[in-house]
Amino acid sequence: MDDKNKKTVYTIIERTTAGGVTKSYWTKVGVGFVNRDGSITLQLDAIPISGKLQVREWETFERRSDQGDGGFRPRPRPEPSGANDSLI
Repeated sequence: MDDKNKKTVYTIIERTTAGGVTKSYWTKVGVGFVNRDGSITLQLDAIPISGKLQVREWETFERRSDQGDGGFRPRPRPEPSGANDSLI
């Protein structure tokens, strides 16, 4: 299966620090696969307490330790509110 048919499933946890700043934490909870009819099958390793899932395009993991960033990737950016509010 090629990568264009794969999705990554996240849950986003909002936490407020002691200073009153709200921070978003993205936790990968599973993967998704686009079926021939366009529907998506989700395979979850965890179920978020909030019940809210974010499905994103699949990104291959590339270690970048030789670049000095410790292999970390920037987190995905959320879409503007209302851009994709439909249920899957």
